[in-house]
Amino acid sequence: MPAIPSLGGLRARGNVRNGRAPHAVPQHRPLSASVVDCGVYIDGERQPGTWTHAEAIQEVRDRGKGFVWIGLHEPNEAQIQGIADTFGLHELAVEDAVHAHQRPKLERYDDTLFMVFRTVRYVEHESPTTANEIVESGELMAFLGKDFIITVRHGNHTGLATLRRELDADPERVLTGPAGVLHAIADHVVDHFLDVTDKIEDDIDEMESEVFAPRTRITSEQIYLMKREVLELRRAVAPLATPLRRLAEGYTRLVPDEVRSYFRNVHDHVTTVAERVQAFDELLTTLVDATLGKITLQLNSDMRKITAWAAIIAVPTAIAGIYGMNFKYMPELNFKYGYPLVLGVILGVCLLLYRIFRKNRWL
Repeated sequence: MPAIPSLGGLRARGNVRNGRAPHAVPQHRPLSASVVDCGVYIDGERQPGTWTHAEAIQEVRDRGKGFVWIGLHEPNEAQIQGIADTFGLHELAVEDAVHAHQRPKLERYDDTLFMVFRTVRYVEHESPTTANEIVESGELMAFLGKDFIITVRHGNHTGLATLRRELDADPERVLTGPAGVLHAIADHVVDHFLDVTDKIEDDIDEMESEVFAPRTRITSEQIYLMKREVLELRRAVAPLATPLRRLAEGYTRLVPDEVRSYFRNVHDHVTTVAERVQAFDELLTTLVDATLGKITLQLNSDMRKITAWAAIIAVPTAIAGIYGMNFKYMPELNFKYGYPLVLGVILGVCLLLYRIFRKNRWL
């Protein structure tokens, strides 16, 4: 990673280079490999040009207004260290941002907030009864300061390019500064929660129909797989409620009063999603019990059928066994109609047993 010039050196160069004022558009230069985008926002409007992180924050502080939004994708320690030094990020938060695998949380380090989101994506599949993966998860971290917001994402589905374009086209949404961007990110993440829960609900409805359909082939293992995917969603949703509530209740001055009500709205949506996910888990537990009960009932039904047919077959077996004994003196051995009579008795008794078993629903 190239060396980062000092802030003082940048200020001096910015004031004299080609007569450029501090707010002039910088020259184009390559960004770090981990930096997806770096933008300067003044009065809600994104300023043109390509900026390094040091130039961007210097421009904002020279103007005395606006903020910087930097987006990073899976940076390593070397790639994020220069940004951490420039913006004064706490080393513990930086370590969490690099190594990921964090649960949703909100932490305050001096004048900086560090917030972690778990993101989810619905994996398309033909049927929930045959899918190996339904929910794919990722992580999104945000460092929030008075004049900057730095987002760090892990995963291939966690991109914020679409959201950034929407905010660039609607400057009023970011007039409140970095807190407005943080709200937009939280709302974006929770909207994906709602989309995923809608699709999972359709899958569970389909699975429920399969469980109670006659001669279904669905197994308890398939339902356990769905429970595992719902658990993955639950891990992303449930812990996020507390950080959002704290932001809505005035946990920090970095979130203005006019933004808190919007965080309350996002918190309400997260609560709704959490309740739905809890209902999914309970329903899947019920489906597991129903599947096991159905298997037991089917086993009992099969055993009754086997027992009924065994009883019917026992009649000709017993009669044939008796007359198969080689005794000289046995009744009806010399009777002219003995053979058809025995066959008739066997058939009659078998039909009688069959009707009895059918009446009792054993067959």
